[in-house]
Amino acid sequence: MKNKQLLEQPHDPLVFQQKQIRRIWYKNSWWFSILDIIITLTESPTPKTYWAKMKSRDLQLDQQFPFWEQLKLKAQDGKMRNTDCADIEGIFRIIQSIPSKKAEPFKRWLAKVGRERLDEIQDPELAMKRMKSIYQKKGYPKNWIEKRVRGIAVRNELTDEWKTRGANEGRDYAILTNEIMQGTFDLSVKQYKKFKGLDKENLRDHMVDIELILTMLAETTTTKLHRDRESHGLNKLKKDAKESGAVAGRTRKDIESRSNKPVRSKNNYLPKKLK
Repeated sequence: MKNKQLLEQPHDPLVFQQKQIRRIWYKNSWWFSILDIIITLTESPTPKTYWAKMKSRDLQLDQQFPFWEQLKLKAQDGKMRNTDCADIEGIFRIIQSIPSKKAEPFKRWLAKVGRERLDEIQDPELAMKRMKSIYQKKGYPKNWIEKRVRGIAVRNELTDEWKTRGANEGRDYAILTNEIMQGTFDLSVKQYKKFKGLDKENLRDHMVDIELILTMLAETTTTKLHRDRESHGLNKLKKDAKESGAVAGRTRKDIESRSNKPVRSKNNYLPKKLK
């Protein structure tokens, strides 16, 4: 089916009985990867074939609706690929066509997931608490978590400005982010991830405190320049991002000259067995 414009970026996968289920917030509800659901309930080694057979033998699934859409989710190779997805109501329809002992507990789990998101919309503090809880379970220090959460808020404020000022999600955001990171740390995002020994992981989840703080300084400054200058269009936004990165970069160099130690750190939060 034809791709639709996404309202939000994909979120971290959920886990049901040790199986990952990719999801995205779209059209004011959660949409889930149909193939991930099929793998979870059937453990089929060929979920695409299973899904195709389901549609061919159940005309109600394939013709009466169709109730799924192709949305971009991160594949195993780390790239964003079109994936058949359905909302909670659609997933319930699919579950009815899959003979599995896991169906009933999965339905209850799915209903809980949907309710939690609606609760978070009504009370954003719940989403913040959930985010902190996830980082705590991963073993991050409390002080670091507070900075990371604040950094997410700063980043969201900046991307909101980009969206309203003519930048396109994806490529434009990457260009602007690279300008900020290059100015702040003299490294592009790709170079910084390589420096820290990361692959598909989120770079900011592996920054130490001072790196997070400088990133926030650069992005907060970028937002301020956009607003003060009423910048619109990629070229002007890029100029603001570059200047803001330079501001944070000068601060980094000043810190380094006074402490005689580099700010950029190879430290990350990867499990030791993966390092």
